[in-house]
Amino acid sequence: MKANKLIMALVGLLSLFNCKKSEPIEINREMYQASVDKVTDIMVHDIFSPPVASRIYVYPNLAAYEIVAVHSDSFNSLYGQIKDFPKIPKAQDPNVNYEMAALVAHMELSKRLIFSEQMMEQFRDSLYAVWNTKNPESLEASQAYGLEVVNEIAAWMDKDMYKQTRTMPKFTVNTEEVSRWQPTPPAYIDGIEPAWNKIRTLALESPDQFRPSEHPEFSLEEESQFYKELKEVYEIGNEIREGGDESEQMQIARFWDCNPYVSVTRGHLMFAKKKITPGAHWIGITEIACRESDYNFEETLYAYTKTSIALFDGFISCWDEKYRSNLVRPETLINNYIDDQWEPILQTPPFPEYPSGHSVVSGAASTVLTSIFGDNYAFHDDTEEPYGLPARDFTSFKAAADEAAMSRLYGGIHYMAACRNGLVQGRMVGDLVVNKFKMKNF
Repeated sequence: MKANKLIMALVGLLSLFNCKKSEPIEINREMYQASVDKVTDIMVHDIFSPPVASRIYVYPNLAAYEIVAVHSDSFNSLYGQIKDFPKIPKAQDPNVNYEMAALVAHMELSKRLIFSEQMMEQFRDSLYAVWNTKNPESLEASQAYGLEVVNEIAAWMDKDMYKQTRTMPKFTVNTEEVSRWQPTPPAYIDGIEPAWNKIRTLALESPDQFRPSEHPEFSLEEESQFYKELKEVYEIGNEIREGGDESEQMQIARFWDCNPYVSVTRGHLMFAKKKITPGAHWIGITEIACRESDYNFEETLYAYTKTSIALFDGFISCWDEKYRSNLVRPETLINNYIDDQWEPILQTPPFPEYPSGHSVVSGAASTVLTSIFGDNYAFHDDTEEPYGLPARDFTSFKAAADEAAMSRLYGGIHYMAACRNGLVQGRMVGDLVVNKFKMKNF
């Protein structure tokens, strides 16, 4: 996520491992966070969609967590808690460093899920080189065990329907009904991941377990609730533009944009501005909380894993409703019926409107993080600084999620119902993850 942090982490490794050959190697929180940050950097480079990004986060975390859990008295295995989750073997070689094996598993499984494998390999090999000079026996044993677990988890992962969805038909746009979603400017991209509700869930019994309340009935009658919410998007957008770049609402909208592919047109050229996804933002918040709470390696891994489960199921729950309700975006209706020159503050993402994806996953992640760190955990969120946006301060994870939801209205890409009901939907997903999985014994 932040290149300078990764460099500092690797420099720290060199001094940390200034020990005699074959002494035990300490694997700390910063190393794991550096690996997660590297994955985030690669996902930004490779431009993965928000749902797919959530999948890239969750499986490596699960593999790493499971290695620690089966060898720890403090944490519980997810075998028997997640449906069909494999039972991994305990390590037999006494030279295995379980935390090193967990980090190996994270890096190796992440490498299988991204496109730019060489970027992950370079990061991995820099660690292996240091470890090999200090304790080659431990490295060899930990690598072997970590890869054994990766193969077990990967075999289970490959049955989640992801590969099958790669060949499913594109979403068919309904041009006959005004209420249905249409691709939006400037790139008019096809609806992404229309079959994401086919992906196997982790906590959810089914993708539609927490269907949100129905959005207001579609109507362009000026007295209807739907039209009032449409007009609200239009008017708030105009007010924010009048307030300028320094207005609070403008800053909120941009801070939570988290659109991994913003199309920019310059003359006859179109290129992308790359950013993190909504899930990556909440993974970044998890990093901040772990660092500020001085969590150790195991506690950090626990926080990442539980949060990534909530994000993963949150996207499945959200996408299930998006392509069922198939609701038109505000930009389309405003341009066609109110003001053909109007543009949203943020670029409209390429999928149906209801509910707001950021609202759902923010509700889910914030609920899990609250269960881990507490109700009134104040934090300084500098996750977006690498993308030129100033940090913001929050009094709690709930407050951050509330602001993330409202950012979609301020950005002109969602109606109020999508923000409000999406947040409720996400918090139900988060509550399920908190209550269903017994992951720790303290």
